[in-house]
Amino acid sequence: MAGTKRSAGFTLWIVLVLSVGAVSVQAQESFYKGKTMRIIVGAPPGGGFDAYARMISRHMGKYIPGNPTIIVDNMPGAGMMIAANHIYKVAKPDGLTIGHFTGSQTISQLIGQPGAEFDMRKFEYIGTPISDHFSCAFTRASGITSTEKWSTSKRPVKMGGIGPGNLTDNTIRVLKWATNFPIQLVSGYKGTAPIRLAMEAGEVEGSCWGWDSIKSTWRKAIESGDGIVVIQAAPKPHPGLPTVPLAIDFARNDEGRQLIDAVIHGGNIVERSYLLPPGTPKERVELLRRAFVKTMEDADFISEANKSNLGLGPVTGEELERRINGYFKLAPELRTKLKEILFG
Repeated sequence: MAGTKRSAGFTLWIVLVLSVGAVSVQAQESFYKGKTMRIIVGAPPGGGFDAYARMISRHMGKYIPGNPTIIVDNMPGAGMMIAANHIYKVAKPDGLTIGHFTGSQTISQLIGQPGAEFDMRKFEYIGTPISDHFSCAFTRASGITSTEKWSTSKRPVKMGGIGPGNLTDNTIRVLKWATNFPIQLVSGYKGTAPIRLAMEAGEVEGSCWGWDSIKSTWRKAIESGDGIVVIQAAPKPHPGLPTVPLAIDFARNDEGRQLIDAVIHGGNIVERSYLLPPGTPKERVELLRRAFVKTMEDADFISEANKSNLGLGPVTGEELERRINGYFKLAPELRTKLKEILFG
């Protein structure tokens, strides 16, 4: 008899849960139906951040109740800090605005960079389509076609950057300090697309950014040999770059290896973060996390990524949140050294 009561009670509980869930879905469908969502990208059109965001915008709406339209707005500037500040301070936390900028802005906050008006721990993380795999590429015309040519250059090699706090700048600055590669950072470009144009015009000779972006947006140069990946700023070789050496193997000392691992390797994971303003209702955060995961599994989305030569290797919002919070556990002496290297 007791068993029967427990069974009846459990059945009632299931019915209540399903009813509440149905009401919640209906409420979200009512909210999103007929609405337009925005993905605010902290980079200009033509680069990897923009390419991934536009691809996601074409597929994610089908997994959100009410099937809202999703558009992409570009908000470049200050190493993506303008977009970060906007999502934190200006964007409404209603689940209609998604931010897409480098998670390496965490470093800006950690070391007190002027202009950083956000707390990376308070954003709501949705996920990322891929852990980045930063690599440094140069034009053949620069003459920097190998690590040997780079390390023996009689002059500093000009490398384009986006701005303080961006992983492109952070990578180049850390490599300049941690290795013997001669480097002159030319910063202030609005994204990797303008940097590529500057490389092709001879203004700069190379830069460091994600391999998936390099092989997609600079595809013709890589395939023709006019663009050459010289080093990988990642913990292990990418299958597409099996013979290209790793940056960490050129570190001058232990401290250099620690900083390469913390700033560059760690930055690769959080680089292409998709997130929501602080205070976004939890049920909408969870809904958009689920929609993001389903988008990453969508056959048409995967097919489009393959055609665009964009790699996929999604990271969940929960994992991004854990990684971001992990930065705040860096030893004080490493934070001091980072401030000296990045903004000294």
